[in-house]
Amino acid sequence: MAFFSPFFSSRPRRSAGRFAFRATHVASAIALLTATGLAAQSLTEITITDAAPSQVSGFGDVPLSKAPFSAVTIDQKTLQDIGAKRVSDALRLDASVADSYNSPAYWDMLSVRGYTLDNRYNYRREGLPISAETMIGMDNKERIELFKGTSGIQAGTSAPGGLVNYVVKRPPSAQNTTVRDVSASFGPAHNSSIALDLGGRFGQDQALGYRFNAAYEDLNPYIKNTQGHRHLMALAMDWRLTPDSRLEWEIERSERQQMGVNAYSLLANANDPFNGVPTLPPTVDGTRNITRQAWSVPGVFAGTTGTIRFKQNLDGGWLWTTQYGAQRLRSHDRLSYAFGCTLPSGDWIGDKYCSNGNFDLYDYRSDNERRTSDALQTEINGQMRLAGLRHDVGVSLMRHRLLDRLSSMQAYNWAGTGNIDGTSDSPEAQPTPNDLNTNRSEYTTEIALRDRIALSAQTALWLGLRHTRLNRASERTDGSRAVQDERSFNTPWLALTHQITPAYLVYGSYGEGIETDVAPNRNRYTNAGQALPALRSEQFEIGVKGQWVRTRWQASWFDITRPVAGDEGTCDEANTCTRKIDGQARHRGLELSAGLTQAQWQWDIATTWTDAKRQEAEIDPSINGQRALNVPRMSLRAMAQYRFAGTPGLRSSLRLNHEGTRRVTEDGALLLPAWTTLDLATHYDTRIQGTRTQWTLAIDNLADRRYWRESPKQYGHYYLYPGAPRTVRLVVKASF
Repeated sequence: MAFFSPFFSSRPRRSAGRFAFRATHVASAIALLTATGLAAQSLTEITITDAAPSQVSGFGDVPLSKAPFSAVTIDQKTLQDIGAKRVSDALRLDASVADSYNSPAYWDMLSVRGYTLDNRYNYRREGLPISAETMIGMDNKERIELFKGTSGIQAGTSAPGGLVNYVVKRPPSAQNTTVRDVSASFGPAHNSSIALDLGGRFGQDQALGYRFNAAYEDLNPYIKNTQGHRHLMALAMDWRLTPDSRLEWEIERSERQQMGVNAYSLLANANDPFNGVPTLPPTVDGTRNITRQAWSVPGVFAGTTGTIRFKQNLDGGWLWTTQYGAQRLRSHDRLSYAFGCTLPSGDWIGDKYCSNGNFDLYDYRSDNERRTSDALQTEINGQMRLAGLRHDVGVSLMRHRLLDRLSSMQAYNWAGTGNIDGTSDSPEAQPTPNDLNTNRSEYTTEIALRDRIALSAQTALWLGLRHTRLNRASERTDGSRAVQDERSFNTPWLALTHQITPAYLVYGSYGEGIETDVAPNRNRYTNAGQALPALRSEQFEIGVKGQWVRTRWQASWFDITRPVAGDEGTCDEANTCTRKIDGQARHRGLELSAGLTQAQWQWDIATTWTDAKRQEAEIDPSINGQRALNVPRMSLRAMAQYRFAGTPGLRSSLRLNHEGTRRVTEDGALLLPAWTTLDLATHYDTRIQGTRTQWTLAIDNLADRRYWRESPKQYGHYYLYPGAPRTVRLVVKASF
């Protein structure tokens, strides 16, 4: 939950209304599947033939098996199989991805290779930057691409770890091909949804194509008292102007309204609440919303996002592309917020709850938050020969604007007390706004050069350089504490690949990334609002990839270093502390993955070992060599799927998710236990009176394991998020 940023809308509808909606739409779906007299049209599935993350990598014409980096592409079929409703559902399939302050009813917060992704800079849509400080619907997404590592060649500013790209569903490319899908689902818990997916081509020579998606979901999840709803509408079109030119555009509108969910926290030591070793609460029921009050109001996340793109084939095989993307977000960020606790002595603890589970409760609201993103990019790609060598060259220029415009005041008011057992003493809301907000403006200009040089038939040199000019400003909503930050920087990237055999590739790469930071605009800082030196991250990666018959595998080793900012001083009153660069975070790790298809069986396994530690810290040298908080030492994802030969279209899968221990406190006195869950799913594709139907029955957390899934520390406070209990999901999809 953004600490100074809330949301709102009308209260959820009554329970009876939700039940009526679910019953109506599930019945409608069944009627669509069984109705007679419906002539089933021919349906050709849209498949992704390019396995490379074509937009997020910057080298779109290179298959992933030949690329000198680690990346994953999660296609539409997999998204449908796992019932992905948000990007964290999809990316959690990769062993290098973990939760990082990822609230169930808030925007996604993830880490890759141990580094938390920045929601302002590490997300793309159709290859253009967007803000992920909102809830992004998945109903119109064709696939999710994840580039892993430091991403300075793809982004002017971004956190190390990875870059996420959303690719939307596009019109079918083949003539006389249509998409006519309707789906309905029930679960997990009492969620219910219905979705529509339509696509086709029309006009002279079928030059115009369309793809329309609509979805509505009634939210009543396994966490009690967290009701809400969401909807999405999206349209993507293309126009084949000539055989060598195409115009593409798409727009989507979504809104999500839902009651917020607060995390748990550590319990203070009963004998020494300030310095004693805290304890983990007993593994609790993950269905409890511990801060929900009668006066609680839901958060609302609404957004409109679109792009328009023109592609022109030029002489000599060159391609010129120009595209513009715009995003308009509007939020009411609201939560009944638990933070710290007041002891019987009257003293206050800010980093945990009291030993008996009590906490202080706040009414947090930041209404009418507006975030604007605009990006204009033009690029040209093609081949040329220079010094007797073939060069695959790309040059791009992008101008990006990012604006945050918040209400002049926000509410963060004490509203009583509560306990982790769900009881509370909070008689009424305290919604009066009395804290200032901060508005931000950011303008960047980026020039990128990419070159893939074929040194021989087996060996290639990859070069990239991005120059970024940054101009940003911030000020409090009363006009005070204005800060201006202007700077330029370059981020290089290079790699070498060698094809040992047609099936085996080895590579090594080096890349840099940039993050920019300023000291908080608060009176206690001696350098309040001042820009800090650029946080330049570096990554080395070595890997090997192979494909043989029905087997594919990959192994990669990475080493990422990133400067870390810290506070020097007491920081308890005005001008008592200074924000400064204080050493580095160094994350080294090994990623292994493999897949095998044999007869009716399909096997996939991926694991990541991460050694994430601090080094060269001066403010508190005792943390040097210590493990990073909330980063699992080891993660494992595995899947076994069996197709029943005797029943065509029937397949079952079992997925295993395992995460090792996480460090909860800096001194290592408290660790989050490792956990393992199993997810079982059965899918059946068949035809009912000529209509193709797909049925899914899935059970997540099959053994109903209770566990703490993550333990982030944010804003000086330790948080705990429980894992989801056993849930059941039923989905039916009809293609006409």
